[in-house]
Amino acid sequence: QVQLAESGGGLVQAGGSLRLSCVVSIPTFNTHAFNTYAMGWFRQAPGKEREFVAAISWDGISTNYRDSVKGRFTVSRVNAENTAYLQMNSLNPEDTAVYVCAADYGGSGDSVLSRYEYWGQGTQVTVSS
Repeated sequence: QVQLAESGGGLVQAGGSLRLSCVVSIPTFNTHAFNTYAMGWFRQAPGKEREFVAAISWDGISTNYRDSVKGRFTVSRVNAENTAYLQMNSLNPEDTAVYVCAADYGGSGDSVLSRYEYWGQGTQVTVSS
């Protein structure tokens, strides 16, 4: 079973920055290496549906962002470390949510939740005003 573990969340003041990490553990019997999965970041605020934030293709060439984070957030990956990152700058209170990473085999960085087969547990990001 592919497992994802997020870290890096916390409490930050408006205008601050955080860097989230998502480490992916893949069993040795799984023939699909990390570099065959697109990685996505999603978030869910209290009382709201989970929404797409950013994604990166399996090869790291293509990225995709929701409009409200463009220019502030950057998604990246280091395939040799089985890790994806979400650098978040200029945070505002509307960014407060649980951030979850997800993996999509062979994906190009889709924004559709149902494309992603594996999900982490999430990390809390709280931005104070």
